[in-house]
This record gives sequence, C-alpha cells and structure tokens, in this order.
Amino acid sequence: MTSTQPRPFSRKPPRPRSTRQINRWSKWLQPGLVVKRWLLISAAGIILVSLGLAISIKLTPIFFTFQFIGKLVQAFAEVFPSYISGPIAILIGLFLIWWGQSRTLGSITEVLLPDGDRELVDRLLTHRRLGRGPKIVAIGGGTGLSTLLRGLKIYSANITAIVTMADDGGSSGRLRREIGVLPPGDIRNCLAALADEERLITELFQYRFESGAGLEGHSFGNLFITAMEKVTGDLEQAIAASSQVLAIRGQVLPASLTDMTLWAELADGRCVQGESNITEAGGRIIQIGCHPPHPPALPKAIQAIEDADYIILGPGSLFTSIAPNLLVPDITAALLNRHCPCVYVCNIMTQPGETDGYSVGDHIRVLDHVCGERVFDAVLMQKTPPSQITQSRYQLNHSQPVTINREELRELGCRLILADVMVENHAKKLVRHDSAKLAQVLMKWYERVGSLIGYD
Repeated sequence: MTSTQPRPFSRKPPRPRSTRQINRWSKWLQPGLVVKRWLLISAAGIILVSLGLAISIKLTPIFFTFQFIGKLVQAFAEVFPSYISGPIAILIGLFLIWWGQSRTLGSITEVLLPDGDRELVDRLLTHRRLGRGPKIVAIGGGTGLSTLLRGLKIYSANITAIVTMADDGGSSGRLRREIGVLPPGDIRNCLAALADEERLITELFQYRFESGAGLEGHSFGNLFITAMEKVTGDLEQAIAASSQVLAIRGQVLPASLTDMTLWAELADGRCVQGESNITEAGGRIIQIGCHPPHPPALPKAIQAIEDADYIILGPGSLFTSIAPNLLVPDITAALLNRHCPCVYVCNIMTQPGETDGYSVGDHIRVLDHVCGERVFDAVLMQKTPPSQITQSRYQLNHSQPVTINREELRELGCRLILADVMVENHAKKLVRHDSAKLAQVLMKWYERVGSLIGYD
C-alpha cells in the first residue's frame, strides 16, 4: 500500500558564514555604486597630505623614519626569504585594509541601517539602478493608476503620477464640501503605491474610521493629506511634504489645482453634474466636460510630460478617471507635442453606467473626441477573457469583457498590444490588472518598440 503522507520538506543547509561575507563584499565591487572611486580619491588625498607634510618639514623626521623602516625590513628579509616575507607583508596589508573598511562601513550602517551592511549595499545598488530608469509619466486616477504605479516603481524611481482632481464621492467628497479642500483620495492611493513600505502605508492610509462624530467613513490618508494642506498652505506643497515623509519613489502631481466639477450629457438628453452622479445616472454618455471649462494645468505636470521618456494613460474609468485629466487643455496640448512614446491601457471589463457595451475602439474614439486627435501610439489590452464563472458574476451587474475588433482598430489606425496582464480572484470572482505583469509588459514594449517610434 502506497503511503499518502506528504514527504518532509527538505531545506538546503545554510551557506557558511565566510561564503555569505564574500558574496556580501563582492557586491561592493559591482559597477554603479559610486563608492570605490571616492575611496580611491580619499587614499590619494592621504598620500598627498603625507607628501605635503614631508616637504614642509624638510623631510628630516621622515628620512630617519624611512631609514629605520628600511633597516627593519632588511633584517626581516635576512631571517625570512623574499618569497616568504613578500607575500606575508601583502597579506597583512590586505587584512588591515579589509579590517579598516569593514569597521568603517559597520559603524556607518549600525547607525543608518541596523540590519547591517548587506542591506546597505542592496539599497545602494537598487537606488542607483532605479535612478537611471526612464522618466515615466502615468496619467489617470482611481485604483487603476495606483495598481500601475505599484509595478512601475520596480523599474524606475523617475515616475510622475498625474492625478485627476474631479473626485466628489465618499470621504474625498465630504472633505471637499465641508472643508473646501481639493479631493485627496486618488493622491492618497498613489502616494501609498509609491512608498517604500507600501504594505504598511497602504493599510494605514486606507484605514477608515468606523465610529466617531465627523470621523466615521473618513480614511486616515485623506485626513492626513488634508491636514498637510492646511499646514503647508496648498495641495502641491502638502503632497511634496507627504512624499518626503513616506519616502516615495517618484512624485505625485494633481493635473490642476482648480476646483473642477465634471458634467456629462447623456443620450436621453439629461445633463448630470458631479463625478459620482455620472456613473449612478445609468445612461449612455455622449459628451463629457467640466466647470470651469478650461482649468489651468499645474506647471510641474506640464514640465513632467515635456521631459518624459515614456507616457502611460490608465488604466482606470474612462470618463471619470482618465478623461478629466484630458479636459485640462494644457495637458492635452503637452501630450500632442510630446517627444516620447505613449500607451493607453484599456480596462478589462466594461463599467456599468460609463462604458456599457463598449469595445476597445469605442474607448479610443472617446479619448480622440475629448482631445481632438490621437494622443497615444498604442493601446494595451488583456489577451484572454476571464473565466465563464467570473464573467457570469459580472453579468449580474451588466458588465462584460471589453471586446476587441481588429478590423475596427485597423480602421482607427491604432496599434494593438495583446498580453496577459490580468489577475483573477476565483474565490471572489473578480478580475484586476496585475501590477507586476502590467509593468513588465509596458516596459518590454518601451524597450523593444518605443525607441523605434520617431517624433519631430
């Protein structure tokens, strides 16, 4: 009878301590740390100082010192042959160098990083690698943008998230109406996604108070940013201060500091005011706009687009997360005059009340209409649809996979990127963009195709 007991888990024996030390120290020799050159410069400085002192005191003490050392070495060489004394001196010298540098780095890391110099060298390598990454601008809002940022920060620290300021629902809407601040919700999500300690910061910023007069329903992150805005004087400075506190990779910028209110004209003739009311209205949207009609852009956001190596639109709600950014004329103009590739990440599923029955081509037409012309080079779409079980759950809410019509895309003259960028939660029957997969596909496309696209 075959035993059904699982085999015991076998674990590889830990590597010897000496091997771990060698691997740890070998990292300090890797190029790009910008440490070795400064150590060599310091050594050259010590030699020059010694020579300067010798010259200034006319070499008298130095001469006798070297004379004594020479006699000592000569006596040592008479006792021990040169083929023994030479290597011994070299080994002792190397040991002293290693010991001195080890103690120096140990003292530094003991204060800065209690986890040791292994973490320090890893952080230095990561910092240098990310610092050389491309300048990426991600434009959108909602949970889609934060999902994208969570994956992109692995490839570059030069990330700028440009966020819509049209949110008027939930905690953000209450703070906007009661205190008169710009909505902090989407900014909160982006800051948490770009933070080094992402999991802890996300849990903290997403924490919602369940009781308390005036606190119930508010998230801690929204209150934190609102308090920062009151302390610093405006939202831009509040975001900058929050970014320093959270040690984020990159920067988060509002598309505009103007108090924007979205409006939508529906096919049945209704005109709906407010972002949260547009989705709830349940009609087919034929026109989208905002009050005031031409909000000025944040200058830093325009500068980020002009300096970008790569621009990504979405993912996110078409009319309430992506389009509001494009309703800022200066941002649209900057996108039209860009000098880098731009990709639109389309949603996987249609959104009830916004994009019912939409295909990829319908999404493209809406963005073309809002901007006046095409502002991106390609559209990224999920390659395979979710499982039938998951689709049946979405159908209860009148949602379905966004359809792909290659002939339609060919007529629109839009390049299509098909890839597996989805994660499916079978237990909850939910689909979302996968941060790691999405960022990997986008960066591979940028490296392979982006450089081949020419711009005037």
